Amino acid sequence: MIATLSNRRDNNSGPSEAPAQELARADTDAGRRAASEAGKHAIDLSGLEDILGHRFRKRALLEAAVTHRSFANEQAVPCTDNERLEFLGDAVLDLAVGHMLMDVHPDLSEGRLSVTRAQIVSEKGLSEIAYGLGLGTYLRLGKGERRSGGQNKASILADSLEAVIAAVYLDGGFDAAWKLVARLFARTLEEVEISGFYDHKTRLQELAQARLKSTPAYRVVDETGPDHAKLFEVVAEIDGREWGRAIGSSKKRAEQMAAANAAFLLSGANLEAMGLVDNEAE
Repeated sequence: MIATLSNRRDNNSGPSEAPAQELARADTDAGRRAASEAGKHAIDLSGLEDILGHRFRKRALLEAAVTHRSFANEQAVPCTDNERLEFLGDAVLDLAVGHMLMDVHPDLSEGRLSVTRAQIVSEKGLSEIAYGLGLGTYLRLGKGERRSGGQNKASILADSLEAVIAAVYLDGGFDAAWKLVARLFARTLEEVEISGFYDHKTRLQELAQARLKSTPAYRVVDETGPDHAKLFEVVAEIDGREWGRAIGSSKKRAEQMAAANAAFLLSGANLEAMGLVDNEAE
């Protein structure tokens, strides 16, 4: 009887262990497949870290930043794309560039600061910087997107750069993000000044010659403040008529802003209704 019971226990133990072993093997196989799948798409981002000048403590942030939605959608194993990082990077970039513009151009109005920042962080501006960094070579794109040249598309490059900036911010804080943005956009800010983007006097002269057949003149109408912190009020005139007025910390700055205000007014003015030109002159 004892032998019989023992045999029954032995016989019953087999079937109860088999499913557990099969599940364990299945889990192991699934894990291996997942690891294999991830390994196929592994990318060495150390070169990108060198370019950015930031060594990530949380490498997953950088991996997510270079992962396009088209790639994530193709994976059997879920992975994070860069869309949420792009959202955050847009805000970080706006703050950093806005701060830099205020430092470089203390006399620009809020409206003009906004317009200038929008131009600097536009898709065109961001994609050019991203292309110069070679960011496209590090992007994880879906097969179809890569075949269509997604690594060179302006929209993808711009969005990915914003995501990378957000990744640096989350990994190293705002100081790290600030340093990166300052380095990446220093030349852009330089070129903006060199190209004459802020040369409103030239713009006003061109408008005055085209619309009024005349040239503008500038007159200091007031000086206030101590010698070390003077403020100059300047009027921009065309044929003795005031078109713009501004106050600046130097005559040059005040003239530029007065010219900007005058150009804005002159460009949209109905000169015929104002009695300044006739139909033939227009």
